[in-house]
Amino acid sequence: MRPRKTLVHVTHEATRQIGGIGAVLRGLLTCRSYQAAVERSIIIGPLFGADDSTPERLGSDGKVLYSSRDGLTEHPYAAALAEVERKFRVSVVYGRRTFYNRDTRIKTHTEVILIDVTHADLNPVNALKAWMYEEFGIESDRYEHDADYQQYVKLAPAALATLHAVGASDCEHPSILIGHEYMGLPTILAAVLDPLGRFKTIYYAHEVPTARRLVEDHPGHDTMFYNIMNLAWRQKYYLPEIFGAQKHFFKYALVSAARYCDNIIAVGDNVVRELRWRSPEFESLPIDLVYNGLEKEETTLPQKKSSKDKLRRYAQKLLGFTPDLIFTHICRLTISKGLWRDLRVLEHLDRRFQQDGRTAVFFLLSTDAPRRRRTTIYQMEQNWDWPVAHREGLPDLSGAEAAFYAVIQAFNIRTRNIKAVLVNQFGWDRQSCGVRMPSDMEFADLRRGTDVEFGQSIYEPFGISQLEPLEWGGLCVVSSVCGCLGFVRSLTGSALPANVIVADYTHLDGTFRNPDLKSLLEIDRPRRDIIEHRVAAQTARTILQNLPQTDARTEALIQKGAALAGRMNWNVVCQKYFLPALDRAYHNYRARQTA
Repeated sequence: MRPRKTLVHVTHEATRQIGGIGAVLRGLLTCRSYQAAVERSIIIGPLFGADDSTPERLGSDGKVLYSSRDGLTEHPYAAALAEVERKFRVSVVYGRRTFYNRDTRIKTHTEVILIDVTHADLNPVNALKAWMYEEFGIESDRYEHDADYQQYVKLAPAALATLHAVGASDCEHPSILIGHEYMGLPTILAAVLDPLGRFKTIYYAHEVPTARRLVEDHPGHDTMFYNIMNLAWRQKYYLPEIFGAQKHFFKYALVSAARYCDNIIAVGDNVVRELRWRSPEFESLPIDLVYNGLEKEETTLPQKKSSKDKLRRYAQKLLGFTPDLIFTHICRLTISKGLWRDLRVLEHLDRRFQQDGRTAVFFLLSTDAPRRRRTTIYQMEQNWDWPVAHREGLPDLSGAEAAFYAVIQAFNIRTRNIKAVLVNQFGWDRQSCGVRMPSDMEFADLRRGTDVEFGQSIYEPFGISQLEPLEWGGLCVVSSVCGCLGFVRSLTGSALPANVIVADYTHLDGTFRNPDLKSLLEIDRPRRDIIEHRVAAQTARTILQNLPQTDARTEALIQKGAALAGRMNWNVVCQKYFLPALDRAYHNYRARQTA
């Protein structure tokens, strides 16, 4: 790839980090190797919160340079952007956003384009749908009722026109469009259809939506799915032959067309396998494995002790006792995170702690609702002892939060030495979590001070969060399906460091001798429960063995974890994995194919 190219990232996380894509963007954009190879970066996506005020449109770290709805029309691109708005009946917000990497201390300013497609002209949209059917076999009429599908198809024609308006389309030196997840695919596919060849295209698979849906919906979860996938693939059966045709699922149809891109990037080994298992066409495709990276921050034993002391003091104010150990899990509140598995492991630990007299608190920082205001948090804290006690309904518990809080209540009744606290709020400071939190508490303390971070997901394409406590001497408990485990093993081999503990819920017990596809499909919740209790007991034993008992052991974990995290930083990822994937896309000659 010629150096200093133009990269366009198409994503729904253009201004706000909702999931892992925002972390990936921040990690890549602030790499020295990325900046050396890329001259211009543009992030483009839908405009959410169209009624927000001008300063809020690009977030707290952004600056709006053009927005006709806000009267900002003095930018050199203004005339061209206004023409796009007129022609496609959309509203465009153009500006810059700042990204900062605490590891490298690099700050970068990236162009951002947001497009409001609420009233978009449907003529170019319907033309694109017709082309996608003719070229890729995507039957858009199946998905007309789906607002998500409609939004991202509406985005595509205006997005390409906007890129042309800002000078990011060139036949001689094509821009590289990277579609992050299915949301970016309509725009990427529209670029594939561009008759002038102004773009190279990459599908960036942060997950495989069909695999996620099957894992989450089936009572056997990952225990069933990955055993089925491995056996069926060996026998040359593909996903539709096992689980039926999937064309009714629009994400499946969009991802199926990703094979027409110049390259595909997958964030984990399982994502590669899940993509290849879709069909024989995918099995032979070039797919580049590009792991997610970690942002490294040096720490010392005194710093870890200080952070842990803050967490212990906070626990004492909440629960009336000062725990010996701190357990944590930071995640979105979704079934894929397998949160019940954490409690199963903790129940086994509690029995041992009752014998040796130790205590612990498990802080679960998880929510599926918007951030609560500071005044609301203070009122809940004062009126009903939030976050120790909760009340169903907003502003406190959403439906999903209420369901899992009931599980936590049952856990707290059964256990004596370990108690769980659900903090259903974004942030980890006094403003976010109430006056009982130490005034100097910050989010980094939750990472530095934890003894064990759980991440026993049933579906986890990578899982950056699970490994973040590595450099601070915490034990990271991950399930065998977490994509981050592949990165660790690529660096350490079969002998994993004591910092990383694997809970393998896909390992079948002796009751499954020579399983066939039929018996694997019959793995239900009772059978999975048996396996999960066995694995949870094994995981608890390993945690007890690996927990440091002395300062010297803790110091050793910090040093080993920091060394490993240093080999997993974003600059390593960018140089070793990402830039070669760009190079292959740039030099690939894509023959036009008709579905």
